[in-house]
Amino acid sequence: MNIITELFEKLTNIKELVIWAGYSGITLMVFAETGLLIGFFLPGDSLLFTAGLFASQGMFNIYILNLLLIPAAIIGDAVGYYIGKKSGEALYAREDSRFFKKKYLLQTKEFYEKYGGITIVLARFMPFARTFAPVVAGIGMMKYKNFAFYNFTGGILWVTSMTWLGYLLGATVPAVAKNLELTIILIIFISILPGIIKYLQVRKK
Repeated sequence: MNIITELFEKLTNIKELVIWAGYSGITLMVFAETGLLIGFFLPGDSLLFTAGLFASQGMFNIYILNLLLIPAAIIGDAVGYYIGKKSGEALYAREDSRFFKKKYLLQTKEFYEKYGGITIVLARFMPFARTFAPVVAGIGMMKYKNFAFYNFTGGILWVTSMTWLGYLLGATVPAVAKNLELTIILIIFISILPGIIKYLQVRKK
């Protein structure tokens, strides 16, 4: 219980969160965000970027990070798919709670219906959607062979791009490490930009 309390306290400071979590904590958070419905609030992109940046400063090993986080992301999506396949349409009738927001599930469903299997890859880079995309695929009875292809592709692209971006910028642009908060805000904005565009499109219609 104390660990959960500490987690919520440190969610507002990504630097402290990454230092506190270490290899095991970051791995668990990546798995939870992609594999458990309760993980939608976790800071996936900024978490990976900051871990990569700290790796450039010697706090982590960038290769160990990727060896741990890529499987966590892939296994997480596989668990999400299984939850969707077993729970089926019942999830759409589930009421909101602190750890479940139906609107994110419905938004992801709409996105999935429009773009199909590639949603599994694209959703990796979108907050909330990366939690619910594998669940929606499971509910829609997407063939697991097809899902696995998008899952592996998305998991590898997401983890490597975010961690190595942080690593390379941290190693070559000192201002990034000195202004980490501003950099993270920019990353978060880029992450939610597709959602903002979608919202504006809906409003326009």
